[in-house]
Amino acid sequence: MNGQMHPHHAARVEAAIASGQAARSALVASWCRSSRLHHLDPSGRRPPIRLTEAELYHARDRVAPLLSAAQGTMDRLYQAVGAAGCCVLLADREGIPVDRRGAPADDSTFQSWGLWIGAVWSEEHEGTNGIGTSLVEQRPLTIDRDQHFFTRNTLLSCTAVPIYDHDGILAGVLDVSSCRADRTDAFANLIALAAGEAAKRIEADLFRNAFAHARIVLRPSADGHCGGLVAVDGDDLVIGATRSARVGLGIAPGRPLQPVPAADLLGGDAARDHLAGGQRAVLQRALLRAGGNVSAAAKALGVSRATLHRKLKRFELKH
Repeated sequence: MNGQMHPHHAARVEAAIASGQAARSALVASWCRSSRLHHLDPSGRRPPIRLTEAELYHARDRVAPLLSAAQGTMDRLYQAVGAAGCCVLLADREGIPVDRRGAPADDSTFQSWGLWIGAVWSEEHEGTNGIGTSLVEQRPLTIDRDQHFFTRNTLLSCTAVPIYDHDGILAGVLDVSSCRADRTDAFANLIALAAGEAAKRIEADLFRNAFAHARIVLRPSADGHCGGLVAVDGDDLVIGATRSARVGLGIAPGRPLQPVPAADLLGGDAARDHLAGGQRAVLQRALLRAGGNVSAAAKALGVSRATLHRKLKRFELKH
C-alpha cells in the first residue's frame, strides 16, 4: 500500500469552494459543508477522532441488530475484495465503524489511517469521505483519493452504501476502503456493485430478523426486479415494509407501519395469488408440524383457533 499525497490539494479545494462550483457539483458542495459548516481546514493534520473502549461498547450495543444481520454478508464481501488490499467496514449512523474485515498483514496500515473500529468518520469531523458523505447525502457513492477533503486522506479510496432498517430509517453504512495506488476504475466499479448488493442483503436480513414471525413477501417492481420486502402477519395484514418497498407503495419511511390489509395495499390479481399461495404453504407446514392439531398450529402461527379454522376453510385444507 503506497502512493503520494497531493501537495497542492488544499489549495485546489479552497479554489473550488471560492469559484461557486457547489451548485453544479455534489463533491464541491460537500467540500463547502466541510469548510463553511464544519469549519475544517483541508490541510489539517489532526488524526481521526477515536472512541474510548467504553464508548465503542455502547456504540456497538446500540446497533446490535445491525451487527447481527451483517455478519455473514460482511464475510462474503471481504472474501470478494480482500485479496485486492481492501478492508470492509460497517459504520453506524454517526459514521463510526462498529465492525470490520481486513487482512492481518494490512491491519497496521489501516489502523494508522483510521480505517478501524471506533474511529469517527462523520463529515462533521473528517470532511468529505465515503462513510460520512454517504450518510449526509443518503446515497451510494465513491470518494476516490483527492476527492477527499483532507489532504491526509488523499491516498484513500472509499466506496460507501447506506443501509436502512426495517422501518426505512437510515441505520448505517457499508464501506469498502483501499489505500492502494493501483486501484483501477474498472475494479472500483466492481467494488461499487458488490458493496451495493451486499448492503441490500444486510437490509433484507435486518428486515427478516425484525419480522421473524411474519410471512415475508417479495414485491416485484416494474422492471421485474425485487421492489422490496413486505411483512404480512397471520391475519393478512401488512405490518412492515422495507424502504424500497415503501417507495414503490407510496408509504413514508421513518416510522412503524400501521397495519393495513395486504390485498388493499398490494392489489392486483398477481399479488393476491402470490399472497394466497404463500399463505397456503405456511398453513400446510404449521399443520404438519402440529400433527394436524389445529389448536397447536394456531398457537405456533400466533392466530386464534377461529381465525385458523376460517383460513383452512378458505384454502380447502383438511385437518
